[in-house]
Amino acid sequence: MSTKSPVSASRRDGEVSENTPVTNGGGWTILGLLLVVALAVSVQILTSNMPDWTADTWFGPLAKSIEFPVYAIALGFLFNGILSATGVRDKMSAGFRTEFFIKIGLVLLGTTVNINVILEMGLPAIIQALLLITIVFFFTWWFAGIIGLEPHLRALLASALSICGVSAAVAAAGAVNAKKEQLAYVAGLVIVFALPAIFLLPWLAGVMGLSPVVTGAWIGGNIDTTAAVTAAGAMAGDEVLQYASVVKMIQNALIGFVAVALSIYFTLKVDRPANISTTTVTRAGWGQVWSRFPKFVLGFLFASILVSVLAAIFPAAMSDGAWLDNGVSAAKSLQTMFFTLAFVSIGLEFRFGALKEAGWKPILVFFVGTIANLVAGLALSWLLFGVIFGGNFA
Repeated sequence: MSTKSPVSASRRDGEVSENTPVTNGGGWTILGLLLVVALAVSVQILTSNMPDWTADTWFGPLAKSIEFPVYAIALGFLFNGILSATGVRDKMSAGFRTEFFIKIGLVLLGTTVNINVILEMGLPAIIQALLLITIVFFFTWWFAGIIGLEPHLRALLASALSICGVSAAVAAAGAVNAKKEQLAYVAGLVIVFALPAIFLLPWLAGVMGLSPVVTGAWIGGNIDTTAAVTAAGAMAGDEVLQYASVVKMIQNALIGFVAVALSIYFTLKVDRPANISTTTVTRAGWGQVWSRFPKFVLGFLFASILVSVLAAIFPAAMSDGAWLDNGVSAAKSLQTMFFTLAFVSIGLEFRFGALKEAGWKPILVFFVGTIANLVAGLALSWLLFGVIFGGNFA
């Protein structure tokens, strides 16, 4: 583990940081940016059309569940190999602005978090989100430490499992300056584990005879990406989808708070200089905390508060086709576009030697953490929505 100062000019190779100096010519940078945009457009085409193109094949049902990060990282990997073979990848790398794309996307994600809807869902949904995130995050952090994973990767795995998958992982990566290879690895694990959950959780809920609200709370609290939650909820029914979407929205709202906590912890504990005591850093290092603070969190919170206030003042504006609803839809489309650009860039920047370095341990952590998440999520959903507050959702 590196012990360099977080304000040092030098950084660990591959860290998620916006301060990497641009050393290549402007022409190569423009070419790199154009390639990222072209691949992102290709991803959108694949995501929109692949289900129809493969409808009559064995791949058709699976294609409906594949989300854009799969295509984005895959195309990024493909062109990573092509550019590396031709010797131009490093020349174009300044155009692969992963961190910029990620942070803009996360700010736009804030427009989808309507505080008013969260409050309407009520106390049980908020309690469930807080308890489930806390239990799963610290269990995953503990277990990853037991088998020897380094703190930055532990933070990404714990955030992805406990909050909302890819979005939480990219937020955590920005907060702790994780390596891009670690982020790509965790994003891949999220997608691989989310796909079977789309079909497994609705089936298990039916076998156990769970009510729609308990099923929705379980799906929303456990499946790690919003798109996969939507797919699973739709399979279980419209009422289940409604509850699942709100529970996932509450978890999304907590991304910013977790990112702030991780930023402070890693600045004061993990990445502090080895020759400076914790007390010294705590007294004099709050400037370092602010320099490491993920500023996109402020944009995320501002966007969420703004949309929530406007929706409260102009409730009719959130009906289908109204101006605020159209604005939120446009922001969501932009969010998807920037996340697509980010994951294409991750694929292009990926150093394949990192896979060998990471080994099998992150897979084991994700598997064990997923089981813990399923059990804790089911218990909390049944207890809160089926027993304690069950009368409110009859």
